[in-house]
Amino acid sequence: MKKFAKIIQMDIRGQIVIPKEVRQELNIEEGTGFYMYVIENEGILLKIIPQKELHEHTHIIKKIEINADKINVKKENIAESINKYKKNGKGNFQNIT
Repeated sequence: MKKFAKIIQMDIRGQIVIPKEVRQELNIEEGTGFYMYVIENEGILLKIIPQKELHEHTHIIKKIEINADKINVKKENIAESINKYKKNGKGNFQNIT
C-alpha cells in the first residue's frame, strides 16, 4: 500500500476531496462508488465498488427500453448512451441512463 503524505480536511457538509494523485493511482473517476467501513478508534476505510459491465445490466436495460414512453426516456438516447459506453469501455449503469 502506498502512503500519500497529504492532509485533507472535511468541509462543512462532511465532504472530503480525494487528492488527484490518489485518484490517478487508483483509477478513480467521477461516479465511482465506495463501500465505507468504520474502524473502531481509527477512522474510516473506503473500498472501491467494482463497476459492473454493461452486459450485467441487460435485463434492466430491456425493461427501460420497453417502458421508455412511460418513464419519459427517449429510446434514441438509450441507444446513444449504450454506443458511447461500447466505444470507450468505461462507465457503469448510471452512465448509460
